[in-house]
Amino acid sequence: MKNITTAFLMVLCAFVASAQEYNTDDSKIALNGYSPVSYLDLELAQRGSKEFVSEVNGVKYFFTSVEQKKTFDANPSKYQPQYGGWCATGVAIGAKFRVDPTKFIVNDGKYYLFLNSVEVDAKQVWNEKGHNNMVKNANENWKKLKSK
Repeated sequence: MKNITTAFLMVLCAFVASAQEYNTDDSKIALNGYSPVSYLDLELAQRGSKEFVSEVNGVKYFFTSVEQKKTFDANPSKYQPQYGGWCATGVAIGAKFRVDPTKFIVNDGKYYLFLNSVEVDAKQVWNEKGHNNMVKNANENWKKLKSK
């Protein structure tokens, strides 16, 4: 794990994000505009539309339809990405990295997003190290990282 972790950190230094809980830019649009309902309910990465938007804690979420928006609005916490939408593997090793919104997994009613670069496929690293082990590490690290 040490070699993979070291390589991961070295390759991705340029992707380290600023101190914020949610993975957004100045637009405050979550998930790069992808629908959280599509991730969790359909296990698909689908771009939402500006026509169907909800806001939670100052962060905007886009949806593919009014039905998806209603589903989200009925239970927003269910549809929040794990670790504020930061790369789950990054959080597991103690860092925040931006994600490729098409790289994700759904497990046990939650979805996890991952960075993908030419050097490192963070989703593959997560799967190789084992979901339960990585979640344990990420949950511990997230307590410290979410407000940094």
